[in-house]
Amino acid sequence: MPEYVIKTGDRAAVIAGLRALADFMADNPEVLVPYRPSVGVCVNATVTAARRAGAASAAELLGVPLEDLGEGYYSARREFGPVTYHVTAVPPKERQ
Repeated sequence: MPEYVIKTGDRAAVIAGLRALADFMADNPEVLVPYRPSVGVCVNATVTAARRAGAASAAELLGVPLEDLGEGYYSARREFGPVTYHVTAVPPKERQ
């Protein structure tokens, strides 16, 4: 079991919701759409190495490099047209 936790939701429900949103926007062209929408996931761990490992694992699956943002923050992001999927590793509250 990894020492990090990735806050994730119900995979099937999220995918169904994204498809329903896309269908709704396609069927209702008068509805405004965001300029640069994004979907994000957060990695939590008290230990920096574990937090980095969680973000690195996500970066590998996304096929993108892991970014060290400094001060214990790590990020991986992939663009799908104007839509961004990002994973961010955040240090514990006492270190923010």
